[in-house]
Amino acid sequence: MRPTMLLLAIKIRDPDEWRQRMSWTDERVEQLKQLWGQGMSASEIADTLGDVTRNAVIGKAHRLGLSGRPSPIKKNPSRGATILALTERMCKWPVGDPKHADFHFCGKTAQAGMPYCAEHAAIAYQPSSKKRDEERERKVGAA
Repeated sequence: MRPTMLLLAIKIRDPDEWRQRMSWTDERVEQLKQLWGQGMSASEIADTLGDVTRNAVIGKAHRLGLSGRPSPIKKNPSRGATILALTERMCKWPVGDPKHADFHFCGKTAQAGMPYCAEHAAIAYQPSSKKRDEERERKVGAA
């Protein structure tokens, strides 16, 4: 007995009809390659082709060996992050002059419970001068 739950969800009860509708003809494969090359998302390609799911497009692209593309969700900015791209886990250290177009934030992975990465946290969180002097005295006295 064949599972028919997916087939019932789209009101096609005949598995052969499903296979015919989902077949990858040479024309559809060429169209997939063309749309993929243009940078369209798998969902957009599925909508354009019709009678095919986003996952079917991804699977076919993988089997065809089409080049992978970076996820739009997991973008790592090359020169830091804009205010709109910042997340809780990104360093919020400002870089540059806010008046200039190239202003951005560090964007590296932030330390747990802190707004900055390790490098910028070391700059931002320095002990007060009194504590610094006491630490120096302890180090000199211990030597």
